[in-house]
Amino acid sequence: MLTFVITFAVLLLIVAAMSIGYLVQRKTISGSCGGIASLGLDKVCDCPEPCEKRKAREEKAAKREKLIQENRII
Repeated sequence: MLTFVITFAVLLLIVAAMSIGYLVQRKTISGSCGGIASLGLDKVCDCPEPCEKRKAREEKAAKREKLIQENRII
């Protein structure tokens, strides 16, 4: 039982350290292999035209980026 408690405590310490590191650095989690971009693909599906949800998402992101650029202080 003592081994279980010690192992659990060490695991909690590791998770806490990773959480603190994430909060301090504010880096996004990314894969080490480059993911789909390393294969030369822009998207996961092979559709010739993006679906409606993707179009809406891209349009929303473009509007947000435009708003950020317009209201930029520097």
